Amino acid sequence: MNATSTSELMNTLGSQAKAASALMAKAGAATKLKALRELARLLRASVEPLQVENAKDLVRARAAGLAEPMVDRLKLTPKVLETCAEGCEQLAAMPDIIGEIMGMKQQPSGIRVGQMRVPIGVFGMIYESRPNVTIEAASLSIKSGNACILRGGSEAIDSNRALAALVQQALVAAGLPADAVQLVPTTDRAAVGQLIAMPQYVDVIIPRGGKGLIERISAEAKVPVIKHLDGNCHTYVDDPCDIAMAVTVADNAKTQKYSPCNATESLLVARGVAAEFLPKIGAVYAAKGVEMRGCPEAMAILAAVPGATVAAATEQDWSEEYLAPIVSVKLVAGVDEAIAHINRYSSHHTDAILTTDHVHAQRFLREVDSASVMVNASTRFADGFEYGLGAEIGISTDKFHARGPVGVEGLTSLKYVVLGEGEIRT
Repeated sequence: MNATSTSELMNTLGSQAKAASALMAKAGAATKLKALRELARLLRASVEPLQVENAKDLVRARAAGLAEPMVDRLKLTPKVLETCAEGCEQLAAMPDIIGEIMGMKQQPSGIRVGQMRVPIGVFGMIYESRPNVTIEAASLSIKSGNACILRGGSEAIDSNRALAALVQQALVAAGLPADAVQLVPTTDRAAVGQLIAMPQYVDVIIPRGGKGLIERISAEAKVPVIKHLDGNCHTYVDDPCDIAMAVTVADNAKTQKYSPCNATESLLVARGVAAEFLPKIGAVYAAKGVEMRGCPEAMAILAAVPGATVAAATEQDWSEEYLAPIVSVKLVAGVDEAIAHINRYSSHHTDAILTTDHVHAQRFLREVDSASVMVNASTRFADGFEYGLGAEIGISTDKFHARGPVGVEGLTSLKYVVLGEGEIRT
């Protein structure tokens, strides 16, 4: 596709989205609920045809030599599709917050002032790999009364087209405009450059993918961006803690799935529990083929674990998002050093403390500067579906507007409303 036709295509998508956003903003709760339930039904009824389209992407990805964890992100298994359908139903069951008025207060002048929750308008979503993001973005867009333009990765183009077609089918069945959710049909990279530079049509851009993609979009976008660059998540094993629980949680946080941004990449262990904890988690990781990159103290303990793959950690390892069966391991004096290390090296995504000390837990919650902070739970829970948001559009490590998993609320804005009875300013 040449530059002129790409530009024309994106302008068409933009103007259609803008027109659709006005209709979505005034759609009633029952209409949006109908669209979401229909989308859930279509997903369950279309598992086989969706897998046929998904198989085309998987074949291409393997032929191109894509690493297996990345291929794993592309898969539309029946379980993945069921989770998408459940997410649509969870969103449908949630209260409709659009039009909600809050904080209404009478002023000395007589006027009453409050805020109303309204849709953002049009958001552009740029994402890589996971085609289920198409459904998460579309369902959240419907629930929040927005329109969206979706640009998935070229590696998932057939899966995304098939999913987007189901979304438009559900919209039309509910009496909503099909253009409320549009997929950029081309894999031409110039389309991304266009999408992030159309403030006349697009109100916010949400990139979801590798660090390179997000850095590029943040640098070049002419509209606001909700972003997170990477997911270097930490689990800190405190002194005191329940050792058996700590082993179970640290195992799940690292090995339940290696490719997501909420998998633990760095394990911090208090010296007071290291001699008991490290051999146990080391044996678990060794059995699962996880390479451990440790500080000298951690290496000395882990080297004695049968079958363990242990290497010396470099300075870079403390900041690394592996997305692979690798974990960095560091011994720390206690909660103070753990918090300082996390605030220096973490990507401010998700960090957890495993402890039986209430004071340590409260300090960790207050002082760790991350979008999600956890006590005695796996970092793998940092996800919109698991948080009860129905789905997530992404995870924001920004501090303005939206932070952490971005659900319906993160796709809305507040405007002031003033109610009077003829008051004039004197």
